[in-house]
Amino acid sequence: MQQQATEFGIGEARRILGEVFAPWVLDLNLSIEGFDFTPPPGEATDWQPGAILRLPFSERLCRNGGVVSGQALMAFADTAMVIANLAANRGYRPMTTVDQTTHFMRAATGDVLADARVVRLGRTMSFGRVTLVAATDNKPVAMVSSAFAMLNA
Repeated sequence: MQQQATEFGIGEARRILGEVFAPWVLDLNLSIEGFDFTPPPGEATDWQPGAILRLPFSERLCRNGGVVSGQALMAFADTAMVIANLAANRGYRPMTTVDQTTHFMRAATGDVLADARVVRLGRTMSFGRVTLVAATDNKPVAMVSSAFAMLNA
């Protein structure tokens, strides 16, 4: 599934989102709103490849009280990190989650945005962070750290 650099971008990320994930993940109706695979011009020493995704609010994702469930938010963060790894690798590479730690900070009652960044990409492992924020006020909902094992294709 590797693509040439000239074809690589948000369109490829959207294609991968629609093709490689389990059907129930697709039922989350996630959208990719940003995709960063090249550093901006100038000195960007703190730049990290990644992606911004949106989880639209749905009653089907809520527990009682109209709060988006933690399970949905964790699946959202995991999926966002796969797309961030796509950016860091400049193409799809099979991978599996090794670890994910989620710190919930407040309830989500509407759309949620994920800013997923690859902190370190190695030959066999990738480490990342995801910040989940409420789309309405940009206030943090959760912080997530994760590790992925890169698999041989």
